[in-house]
Amino acid sequence: MAKRVVDVLVPVALDQAYSYRVPNDMALAPGDIVSVPLGARAATAVVWAENPRPNPRLDNRLKEVEERLDVPPLKDELRGFVDWVSSYTLSPRGMVLRMGLRMGEHLGPARERIGVRLAGAAPKRRTAARDRVLALLADGLVRGKGETAEEAGVSPGVVDGLIDEGALETLVIPPEPVARAPDPDYAKAELTAAQRAAADTLRATVAAGGYSATLIDGVTGSGKTQVYFEAIAECVRRRRQALVLMPEIALTAQFLDRFAERFGARPAEWHSQLSQRLRARTWAAVAAGEASVTVGARSALFLPYAGLGLIVVDEEHDPAYKQEDGVRYHARDMAVVRANVAKIPIVLASATPAVETEVNARRGRYRRLHLPERFGGQHLPIIEVIDLRGEGPPRGRFIAPRLAEAVKIAVERGEQALLFLNRRGYAPLTLCRNCGYRLACQNCDAWLVEHRFRRRLVCHHCGFSMPLPEQCPKCHAAASFVACGPGVERLEEEVAALFPDRRILVLSSDLVATVERMREELAEIERGLVDIVIGTQLVAKGHHFPKLNLVGIVDADLGLSNGDPRASERTFQLLHQVVGRAGREEGRGVGYLQTHQPEHPVMRALVAADREAFYASEIALREATHYPPFGRLASLVISGADKHATEAFARRLAALAPREDSVRVLGPAEAPLALVRGRHRFRLLAKSPRGFDLSAYLRQWLAAAPKPKGKIKLEVDVDPQSFL
Repeated sequence: MAKRVVDVLVPVALDQAYSYRVPNDMALAPGDIVSVPLGARAATAVVWAENPRPNPRLDNRLKEVEERLDVPPLKDELRGFVDWVSSYTLSPRGMVLRMGLRMGEHLGPARERIGVRLAGAAPKRRTAARDRVLALLADGLVRGKGETAEEAGVSPGVVDGLIDEGALETLVIPPEPVARAPDPDYAKAELTAAQRAAADTLRATVAAGGYSATLIDGVTGSGKTQVYFEAIAECVRRRRQALVLMPEIALTAQFLDRFAERFGARPAEWHSQLSQRLRARTWAAVAAGEASVTVGARSALFLPYAGLGLIVVDEEHDPAYKQEDGVRYHARDMAVVRANVAKIPIVLASATPAVETEVNARRGRYRRLHLPERFGGQHLPIIEVIDLRGEGPPRGRFIAPRLAEAVKIAVERGEQALLFLNRRGYAPLTLCRNCGYRLACQNCDAWLVEHRFRRRLVCHHCGFSMPLPEQCPKCHAAASFVACGPGVERLEEEVAALFPDRRILVLSSDLVATVERMREELAEIERGLVDIVIGTQLVAKGHHFPKLNLVGIVDADLGLSNGDPRASERTFQLLHQVVGRAGREEGRGVGYLQTHQPEHPVMRALVAADREAFYASEIALREATHYPPFGRLASLVISGADKHATEAFARRLAALAPREDSVRVLGPAEAPLALVRGRHRFRLLAKSPRGFDLSAYLRQWLAAAPKPKGKIKLEVDVDPQSFL
């Protein structure tokens, strides 16, 4: 009798499933997680489908499934989602599966912790050290052996001796749960009328089940989080799991605290900072349904939830939701797909929705819940423009006199001020004052950025760094290099000179060694231990600083001139979010925009607090030019060490594009960053109508194209967000 054969998907960079024979004594079904031989090693994989008609000529050459792992199987919903994402993004199915199975090699029972407690028998001899242990354990509680020795101030040998003599007994301590069960009725929040109406709608949506998409569109500080907490509470009451996606999970200590205040316990977390063992335990808790609520970064979307009932995407407009390497996907868009596949509600929250989301809400694809006022009756910040053409700072300075005076008044009142500049380091450019030579990266088409705190010049694209040369490599002039333009480190130097007695803190990703330190610094700001904050885009991520009433944007034009079709949208969102940190509790917030373009539509919309005017003009422009969401884009980047060979391959690829009247193929052209990590880059851009199946077109194109050879690499990005 022929043996049963199943097709198994392995989480590696392959699109195909492999066939394996099933041992007679093994019960397997699609979705089961198994161990299979793959080359010379064993691999964790997933049974993807039955193979009712295996090739009889291969029967004797097929290997057998080694073991079915004792973990919950992947549900049909998740496997269908993996197939969809793979098809849409043109990524190998194995790589998509890998995001949900990264814990395979770490699964299994947790290491046992041994605890001790009093057993009742008296020790044969008494010593001061033994008496301290017995006194500590007199409360009857169970403590770990190491913990007991440390608290009693004795060596582990003292504890072992008491165990040997029967004075203490040992027992296995059950592992701490990954997350304690949230109580949906623990501390119900007092909601405004608008919040209550929105919360009631969301509760009814969760109760009804089925797919739906809802946008919570609320001004900064309007209490969007408290509203979707009520949707989560309803989900927990119904014994379903909820997922909250956040753009920067490592920076969300405030969110976790607020969640605990509302539900009496923290949620499970999923992000890259977790230890391997905690990741494995969290994965297992999610798969078993023990984790009711998970808060995570992008990849949390691919976890094997036992009974997912709700997805929330907080700050849905944030560019960090786009995965820019490996499987290139947009977590917000794929979250909508997963909700649709699972037939559950999804909630998107933002004060500045993405244009795609705004269009979906305007056209009725998403329901909009509007929160037009700040919680507690606080006013939105007043925004003023400082026209740098007429009232700019003195030469060599970057803070205009009017902004400096406003900061001075704010801190004298006991309030906090934030100066925002989305540029890391000390200076973005270093050049020789003698001959004009600019220090550039040796691997990339980019200038080196001076980081004075680290005493290095650094490339922000490949990580190359070097000390500042003692003389110019071109003209050999000594000590001739000068910093041009400001970064946050240089801004701190200027602020320290203006306000020497004030407490200043710089918030920048390359100045913080650990996530824990970042959370400590955010807590210091929240407690009012800092007078002036200088920050990059980290400060725009939804933080709540009660004493912050003044925000100064040092260079409001920074994101407007990079050729990105989304430049205006991203600049508007970023500046709106940063200014929205001001005036959230006491007093009236004020924002200052230092700009050379006060007449730009982004600046006019911000000053007039006319968000609708900005969206109207941006949507009209996108529709006229057939850019997303009114058209579709796909980027093909060809890179290689040899420039001529790379360009030749890009031209061959372009020549093989299928003829299709509705698709325009642009390029190849050198990418704006033409050299990165020593590789030359050329870009092709495919543009199609919204309803066109661009993914299928790309598959047809690539199937007819030659495979890249040697060191040439082809990367496909459907719905690109970056155009560098």
